[in-house]
Amino acid sequence: MSFRILGRTGIRVSPLTLGTMNFGGRATPEESVRIVDRAIDANINFIDTANVYGRGRSEEIVGGALKNNGHRHHIVLATKVHGNMRPDDHLDPNQHSNSRRQIIEGCEASLRRLQTDYIDLYQIHRPEPTNPIDETLRALDDLVRSGKVRYIGCSTFAAWQVIESLWASKELGLNRFVTEQPPYNLLDRRIERELIPAAVTYGFGIIPWSPLAGGFLTGKYVRKGEQPEGRFSDGKRKRAASLLENTRAFDAVDALQKLATEKGVPLSQFALAWTAQQPGITSPIIGPRTLEQLEDHLKSLEVTITDEERTRIDAIVPPGEMVAPFYQAEFGPNARW
Repeated sequence: MSFRILGRTGIRVSPLTLGTMNFGGRATPEESVRIVDRAIDANINFIDTANVYGRGRSEEIVGGALKNNGHRHHIVLATKVHGNMRPDDHLDPNQHSNSRRQIIEGCEASLRRLQTDYIDLYQIHRPEPTNPIDETLRALDDLVRSGKVRYIGCSTFAAWQVIESLWASKELGLNRFVTEQPPYNLLDRRIERELIPAAVTYGFGIIPWSPLAGGFLTGKYVRKGEQPEGRFSDGKRKRAASLLENTRAFDAVDALQKLATEKGVPLSQFALAWTAQQPGITSPIIGPRTLEQLEDHLKSLEVTITDEERTRIDAIVPPGEMVAPFYQAEFGPNARW
């Protein structure tokens, strides 16, 4: 496996990152542990989680798995802070933010759940324009200086927010973000407009989430009839009707499926390989729910996308464009990505 440098750090990471959003939820604890062990066996050394995944259960499972298999110090372990860990408690308005209070408390709680004394990459899960970026960075800088965090990153920040963070870090002499984690896949190429050029210019590692568009790029969803259980459907009713009724999205998937079939690989592997091999990309985050899905994702490392195929892909989904509002469809029209 060819490892890649993570941004401006000296850290080398695998070309795929094991995402654990399904742990503590759709994936059983037993299957989750098997996924972790198999990923490490396949030389995946980058694992990404977040405090809100399973309301802490994902971190607990990952921490337990790494303790039991003895591989903690071989792994680049990433987690995130920002989301509300107690959504049913309406008395405290400070339960999700990028404030100093939230970041320090969140880090201490994540360390306990992960059963470790340091986090390799601690990320801000979402931007919060109402919270001054210097407060966020000062809290993160203190965690780095204390040894509890090695590097810091952000997720789903706009290009201008990334640059603002760099300016604040330079002005105040603080540790800077070294990674950004945006949504990016064959059907959503918006980050190619500004974020990727900015990241490449200033040495950010890019760790894309949802490289399979929530399962849409596996070909599992259908134009008509009953939908399978998945991120956008529970098997009985549609969670994202506007997406599952989007003709352009299905037209694009059909055309991409044709390319994958000609190459002799599943669409999922074709889509993952494309994302991993795009300029500026460090390590796409895979989110397997089962060991079978993990094995499929790993095989994408054997697929090489040719220049001719890239040209044909650009004709289907032009650079910088998005064919369907995937996450707005799932989370609502005001979702910011």
